Amino acid sequence: MGLFALPFAGVGVWMLWSIGIMLSDAWQMRDWVEVEAQLTSGGYEIRSGEDSDTYEAYATYRYQFRGTEYSGSRVAIATGADNIGDYQQDLGRNLQHAHDNGNPVLIFVDPDAPSQSIVDRSIRWGLVGFKSIFVIVFGGAGFGLLYATFRAPRKKDATDPAFADKPWLLNDAWQTSTVRSGSKASMWTAWVFAIFWNAISSITPFIAWREVVDNQNYVALVALLFPLIGIGLLVWALRRTFEWRRFGPAPVTLDPFPGSIGGHVGGTIDINLPFDRNARFLLTLTNIHSYISGSGKNRSRKESAKWQDVIIAHAEPGTKGTRLTFRFDVPEGLHASDTEQDDSYYLWRLNLAADIPGTDIDRDYEIPVFATRESSRLLSGYAVERARSEQAKLDEQAVRGLINLEYTPTGKRLFFPMGRRLGPTLIGLLVGAIFAAAGWFLVFHEGQTLFGSIFGGIGLLVAVGCFYALFSSLEVVQGQ
Repeated sequence: MGLFALPFAGVGVWMLWSIGIMLSDAWQMRDWVEVEAQLTSGGYEIRSGEDSDTYEAYATYRYQFRGTEYSGSRVAIATGADNIGDYQQDLGRNLQHAHDNGNPVLIFVDPDAPSQSIVDRSIRWGLVGFKSIFVIVFGGAGFGLLYATFRAPRKKDATDPAFADKPWLLNDAWQTSTVRSGSKASMWTAWVFAIFWNAISSITPFIAWREVVDNQNYVALVALLFPLIGIGLLVWALRRTFEWRRFGPAPVTLDPFPGSIGGHVGGTIDINLPFDRNARFLLTLTNIHSYISGSGKNRSRKESAKWQDVIIAHAEPGTKGTRLTFRFDVPEGLHASDTEQDDSYYLWRLNLAADIPGTDIDRDYEIPVFATRESSRLLSGYAVERARSEQAKLDEQAVRGLINLEYTPTGKRLFFPMGRRLGPTLIGLLVGAIFAAAGWFLVFHEGQTLFGSIFGGIGLLVAVGCFYALFSSLEVVQGQ
């Protein structure tokens, strides 16, 4: 993997070096003085490639500085041809016009080294942004893979007798009874993904603006969805950061260790939150089968829950703020945790969630659970039953928040009112309407019948489905 990552890291370093040279040259040229020069040639060259043409403005000129005549040919800070915007064509046309009409041009000369000169010393921020995409995407991927390669733990020998009775020790994260969540990794993943997406989509507003203004191509406004998604990803990353900073690492300490099939999965979680007797912390334990589905390019990883249980954790004041204690009764016959993850494996996931004013807590822990039939010493059976009773009340409150539940002499009546799940349906309705409008424009104004029909048809189906979900109601009657 390290060798695979090197070319990506190299591209990132190369582009970063290129940006650094551009900015350094611009900084050094800030004190250069303006001088009139006479062009001996000027214009731009077109270089045809397999996929697109690139352009490079050129000029040769003569100038005098402090009584001495010099010649120069440097046009811009960044050398070489490109097609980032119309900079090269516009500058080349201006130079050719000045040359054809015999007009002088202003250049910038280094007063300490008068033989050094340039026509345009401005920074091309569009080119900087374009190269920054390669720095972030290629460099980030390359160095990320290199970091993962060097930090990857050495694979242990599963046939070693030391692991025969304790297979969970094959996993470096399960050496002690304390297991950390994936919240910190999730936070960094959110930031990396948000930065990558915004780096790639940052130029789309400028492209869309030019398409609309220059070519009256209003379909290009659809490209604005990409930076909007980028804003949403940044919000997601900020929420993960606020969650981590508010609650801290909050590791789970298992008792028994490991969790037991045919016994108990229990433990404690200490979170950096002042104790509130009204707060309810929901714990969900799930036995999951993770597997690869499909073939070829359509392969994707899926998860299937084989068993799940939900309880309310017992909360009390702790040394770090609030201590949560929990215990699940796990039946026999379930799959133990797999220490090696291949195309198909089983895992046990513990989720901690709570709706708290401000930032909500949402943590996932991958914990070791094996068929040891061990019991927890932390909670009594009475405490567990009380927690389940509280969970039942919360479930009923959640149901009543979505539906109207009535008990009649003949049974139960459930009524699902209009406007349930208002937020997701409104967002879906808006996105579907935008896609449908874009498809209509493609068909009737651009003549793109096939592509426009597919594009608009999908948007119309989404919009109609969300509209129906928004304004529909449902009544269910259960007889005795």
